[in-house]
Amino acid sequence: VQLQASGGGVVQAGGSLRLSCTASQIIYSRYVMAWYRQAPGKQRTLVVSISSIGRTTYEDSVKGRFAASRDNAKKTVYLQMDNLKPEDTAVYYCQARMLGESTLYWGQGTQVTVSS
Repeated sequence: VQLQASGGGVVQAGGSLRLSCTASQIIYSRYVMAWYRQAPGKQRTLVVSISSIGRTTYEDSVKGRFAASRDNAKKTVYLQMDNLKPEDTAVYYCQARMLGESTLYWGQGTQVTVSS
């Protein structure tokens, strides 16, 4: 399984970014996808998970600001991030897990920097 994330960058507080993560070598519709982030000196934490049918679960601090979606035909998951805050600064990783299995696959990460 290969995951390629993109879309990170530098933005001012209040701005927006859209991350994408495209998968290869999998039957995409059978995978639960997720976005995680890791700030400097901190542990990697879950931002949002999105089920094979698009059901989402968000971490509290991003509710109402971030929106995840997936396009199974394109094998791509998106993370639309609006009203960004400096505390959103982190490396963002996408993750894939096949339904019913425990093996996790990770993308390479994309840096998001929000300046105040």
